[in-house]
Amino acid sequence: MRVLAAMSGGVDSSVAAARAVEAGHEVVGVHLALSQDPQAVRESSRGCCSLEDSADARRVCDKLGIPFYVWDFSDRFKQEVVEDFVDSYDRGETPNPCLRCNEKIKFAALLERGIALGFDAVVTGHYARITPDGYLRRAIDPRKDQSYVLGVLGAREIAHCMFPVGDTHKPQIRQEAAAHGFSTAAKPDSYDICFIPDGNTTAFLGSRIGTRPGMIVDGEGAPLREHEGVYGFTIGQRRGLDIKTPAADGRPRYVTDIDAATGTVTVGSHEDLSVRAIEADRLKYLHPGMDGEVECQVQVRAHGGLVACRARIDRGTDRMTLELRDPLYGVARGQAAVLYLPDAGGDIVLGSGTICGTRR
Repeated sequence: MRVLAAMSGGVDSSVAAARAVEAGHEVVGVHLALSQDPQAVRESSRGCCSLEDSADARRVCDKLGIPFYVWDFSDRFKQEVVEDFVDSYDRGETPNPCLRCNEKIKFAALLERGIALGFDAVVTGHYARITPDGYLRRAIDPRKDQSYVLGVLGAREIAHCMFPVGDTHKPQIRQEAAAHGFSTAAKPDSYDICFIPDGNTTAFLGSRIGTRPGMIVDGEGAPLREHEGVYGFTIGQRRGLDIKTPAADGRPRYVTDIDAATGTVTVGSHEDLSVRAIEADRLKYLHPGMDGEVECQVQVRAHGGLVACRARIDRGTDRMTLELRDPLYGVARGQAAVLYLPDAGGDIVLGSGTICGTRR
């Protein structure tokens, strides 16, 4: 097959490309240029899209003897990931930009161009697997599993994906990279939001949204202090609330609700974060079982655990309701709810939705 190897400049994509070459595929390496911001040039970058990463990716491709290209998706990235991120926070949500980047750029946009150029599949260094019948499955290494962040893809994208490192534990991947002589073998994993180089999300959002004063209130609606914008808060947040008066019971306060329309941020106890039902829209269907009423498991964070639930999926309205068997805490609108089949050991992804509401 003719395949595009998405070269992030990290160790995982390096080994994924090497394995694709060893499997006999015709491989072309592609690094995605997602930002023209000069701050993206960072020493020891912890993002995944800097010029330093591009140079690392080129060196790996040179060692493998495969062509290397840089494709500029910066305009599309700005519109579909960065602007979506800002708009989501402005609505009082807590988005995950890496999920949206996977959905809109690293697979949809890349595949769109790759298929137009005659390529059959995209190879990435994500830790996930695809079953023989074409379904997305968790990686062997539970600590590195990325099926959650891939759960926002559609069945069409999964049909054109290859995840060569999903059947291997991370330490072995580093050993394999070292055996190839890749400079990426000891490179730290990326975890920063790549378009916020200094890591100050609140300042980044404030520079784009501006000051929009509102009030922090307690569960009874009593005002506690003014704030400069709801984008500075997330559901479940405890630190940085800067509330001078302690709670009546002396226990810590958490952000329990955000109303962007009124600028109101509500705080309460940890128990007030408890959620028993989740509403989600923008559904993605990765398995035929993603329909009607389904007993399954849900994950709402990239490194969160699974909770059993009953999903009521309405393909007509493209929405679903999840009735949780056990409560979840700190669930925010804008996050992804990814469903897994319990009869496959929680390994097989049914599909996903974007959380648009919760109930206690």
